[in-house]
Amino acid sequence: MTMDHHPWSMVTSMPWNPDLYHKFQAERSAPFYDLLALVEVRPNLRVIDLGCGSGELTRQLADKLPGSHVTGLDSSPQMLEKAASHASSNPSTSLRTSLVFQQGDQSTLTGEWDLIFSNAALQWSENHTELIPYLFDKLKPGGQIAVQVPSNHNHISHQVYRETANEDAFKTILQGFQRYAPVLPIDEYSRILFDCGAEDINVFEKIYPHVLENSDAVVEWISGTA
Repeated sequence: MTMDHHPWSMVTSMPWNPDLYHKFQAERSAPFYDLLALVEVRPNLRVIDLGCGSGELTRQLADKLPGSHVTGLDSSPQMLEKAASHASSNPSTSLRTSLVFQQGDQSTLTGEWDLIFSNAALQWSENHTELIPYLFDKLKPGGQIAVQVPSNHNHISHQVYRETANEDAFKTILQGFQRYAPVLPIDEYSRILFDCGAEDINVFEKIYPHVLENSDAVVEWISGTA
């Protein structure tokens, strides 16, 4: 979307529950396929998937990119433990793609990449006005950045959990912590990318309706990340 200092930080200190997160796998995966369709497919790419989670979708990304080397990066050891089964060793032929997983912080990404890909992960890093240029700087000439960031932080379900966190009992337990999304308006992302010198900028917003059975199901859905 990309400094030697990094004023943002990952805010996820509690362990992730992959089973709970994947209970709504179909709903969470829908934006991935729209994002994947935007990727320019070329052979022999060096690719990073930021916030790869448990690896199923990173495997699908790798399968679309022949002869490439794909790295899935995530900060959660619980997610990476699940992802390990999707790894593949160095390809034996130029038409095979290798896929490895490693633990790390997306906001301190190093190296140079032909494709920086991220589905529903950048919202866990702060200060996108500096994060996006920082990541953009990690692209090789002619490289592509393709990211999807959830923008539902003003939905009533998110408003309710912030209100709940502000109630006395929870405010004490959480020591006053509140989670406010760092996600910017889409026109701001367009401006940042333009200022970075990006070409063929494609920034859009799409609503993915999720029909859930009742209010308990909404709470369970939100609990996967909130």
